[in-house]
Amino acid sequence: MKGKWFVLGCWTALLVLLTGAWTNGAAAPAQEVVIGYTAPLSGPAAEYGQDCVNGVEMAINEINKAGGITVKGKKYVFRLEKLDDRIDPTQAVNNARRFRDQFKAPAIFNPVFNTIAPMMQINQEKGNEFIMMAYTSTPKVTAMKNKLLVAIPPNFEIYVQAFSDLAWGWGARKAAMVVTLGAYGDEWRAAFKKYWEKKGGTITADKPANYYTETDFSAPLTAALATKPDVLLIGGPSAPTALVIEQARGLGYKGGFILIDQAKVDYIAHILKGMKLMDDVIGVSAIANVPVPAAQSFDKKYTATYKRMNTWEAALHYTAMYALAKAMEAAGTVSDVYAIRAAFPKAFPLLGDKFPTEMFGISEAGRIHLAASVQTVKDGKYDKNDMYVWWVKSEKEVEQIKKIGKTNVPLKFMKPVE
Repeated sequence: MKGKWFVLGCWTALLVLLTGAWTNGAAAPAQEVVIGYTAPLSGPAAEYGQDCVNGVEMAINEINKAGGITVKGKKYVFRLEKLDDRIDPTQAVNNARRFRDQFKAPAIFNPVFNTIAPMMQINQEKGNEFIMMAYTSTPKVTAMKNKLLVAIPPNFEIYVQAFSDLAWGWGARKAAMVVTLGAYGDEWRAAFKKYWEKKGGTITADKPANYYTETDFSAPLTAALATKPDVLLIGGPSAPTALVIEQARGLGYKGGFILIDQAKVDYIAHILKGMKLMDDVIGVSAIANVPVPAAQSFDKKYTATYKRMNTWEAALHYTAMYALAKAMEAAGTVSDVYAIRAAFPKAFPLLGDKFPTEMFGISEAGRIHLAASVQTVKDGKYDKNDMYVWWVKSEKEVEQIKKIGKTNVPLKFMKPVE
């Protein structure tokens, strides 16, 4: 009996010592905060969904390895929970409810507007609120006036203007459209048509296709090419967009391509094993050509970790996750979602000496201030790389952004679009 009491006494003493250490802040265990992610993780758009979540995961792993975040003296680490929604709006909403019900997730990432929009119908429900970390460039997302929105990429109207002006400078006047179906693709086509016709151009054909389910685009391409366009507006996720380019060239098309901002030039070149088919292409800059110091180091870390090509989706989700973590620290809470969203301006700037993309702030409507990067492909090689600042009102303010940032190319002013 004495031996048992001795052992019990030792355990009691140890518990008192550990409790005292935690009370003094010496070894208090960090609490977990779950971050949700719902996206296409199967089907034709699975590669796109995986690129996005990899960025979130990489940031979370780095933050946790560095000790997590400190909020009002307490340590917190993050845990990522991810679910496949196959771009089904009902499934995406169900996934979001599961993240809230099971894990009390304060923020959920999603990279497709077709599923973001229905999620934004529920993210302000009393008692079930969550921050919508939306990877979508559609202007409609901020028009929804959701108080818990964080929209990560630039408004695509910036790209509509920049891409159209470049194609116009090449001499293109007739354009045909073979763009992905869905709300995002519909908006892109409408915005492009409006701007192109305002310039004096002609839309010769509008033949949308489902880039998320189809692999044979010969029918819409044949119909579009029969109208003899100078340039084709195409795009959806990068992998099926590569098929569109390959099939268009196979049908004898020798003109140029404008890629909507979801489709990435470098990823398409990777899939096509080179740029032989990609002459006269206008799109978002190759991620490896982003002119900030941390871009190359991030590229090496990412490719070493995931054994796959680095993408804009990965880089922007990575930086956005850091912004979310910093907003929580600034807000002094990991659970009050309205306070966290209100604290987002304090998370910026995130600059290119530490991050692969620079973020300078956030609009009241929820759009992150991030320069739009535009690049062309000529003679099988990457050509000019332009960066557009779109959230300020004057050239003078662009110079101020240049002084703050680490970008090593000239920044161009574009009148605010949002």
